[in-house]
Amino acid sequence: MVNDEVISIFDLISRVRLVMLSSNIADTPETRQRIAPQVLRSLIDEKLQLQEAKRQSVTASDEELNKGLEQIEKQNNMRPGQLNEYMKSRGLDRGQLVDQLTASIVWAKLVKRQAAQSASISDDEIDEALKRVKEHAGEPQSRVAEIFLAVDNPAQDAEVRQVAERLTVQMKQGARFSAVARQFSQSATAAVGGDIGYVRPDQLAPELAKAVATLRPGELSPPIRTSGGYYLLLVLDRRTGGASAAAQDPVFDIVQVVFPFAAQANEAARRSAMAEAEAVRGQAKDCDTMRKIGKQKAPQLSSEGKLTASQIAPEMRKVIEAMPIGQASQPIVQKNGVGVIMVCGKTAGGTGGLSRDEVAETILRQRFDTLARRYLRDLRRTAYVDVRA
Repeated sequence: MVNDEVISIFDLISRVRLVMLSSNIADTPETRQRIAPQVLRSLIDEKLQLQEAKRQSVTASDEELNKGLEQIEKQNNMRPGQLNEYMKSRGLDRGQLVDQLTASIVWAKLVKRQAAQSASISDDEIDEALKRVKEHAGEPQSRVAEIFLAVDNPAQDAEVRQVAERLTVQMKQGARFSAVARQFSQSATAAVGGDIGYVRPDQLAPELAKAVATLRPGELSPPIRTSGGYYLLLVLDRRTGGASAAAQDPVFDIVQVVFPFAAQANEAARRSAMAEAEAVRGQAKDCDTMRKIGKQKAPQLSSEGKLTASQIAPEMRKVIEAMPIGQASQPIVQKNGVGVIMVCGKTAGGTGGLSRDEVAETILRQRFDTLARRYLRDLRRTAYVDVRA
């Protein structure tokens, strides 16, 4: 019971199955028993978020839910509509996924509403952040992913630590970090698989920075206790460079359309993908057209976004640096398909490639994260929760 609403045994079993399948966790009776407590805690938090949204008259529209489902399909390289087929074929309850998405959408709206009531980000804050970027530009940076498990009161410490240790074991046995983060992490980065991007030691809490410094790329940390709870950290990549190199690192705004083929695709399938990529070169005269083509003809792997030069593989970086803005590239054969790239813009360095807007966005995201944790902690403290099984 969560206040006056029920989470049933069926709900818990259905969510456990969904979590194990999406996270690549082995489906055994022992595993189900180990992860059930944390899955139940996630269900309780979702119920509290949905109840608060109802009290505040905040809802998720059909359009928002459909967009969320499409994003899941894209993340898993599925064609439109394939997610429903996939869940039906494995006997999964689609309602569990919809409930999870709904809670995520309305919770983001609630936190945003709360944040709007606080003071806006000042120019002084942005100036100070940019100053720190320049001062630490020559330091090594690590691309880090996180899973955060909150400890709201000392009595929960042992329980939450056990959950962190169980998740560590599951990931070492093959569970995907990004999928586990989406299901269990209580940080705002859960939506992007826990990826917080490239960070310097001074941008992390001391205990986290110390742990990151000892990890190699691809290595998972043990549970790390902080004042708010436990962290699991995964170092995805590491980069180094002098102050001048970091400060001058350009940023490329890129659109990529990729026509996929399977790893064991025959020659006919490969020729078909190549022909479609060639057609894009003739049709796409600007970035808006490239985006439309990607969404219409190849939504699974097509993408857009900003990347610094150091985030791009060396061979691909040479191609992108030589490309004129607004002109489609020659088809590029990749391991999972044939792609066409267009550079929509290039920003020179000076602050590590960061604009004032991007710095403000980073500060705002950190505020959101802190506010969301405090908001949910308060809801837990005032809730009536009774576990009867």
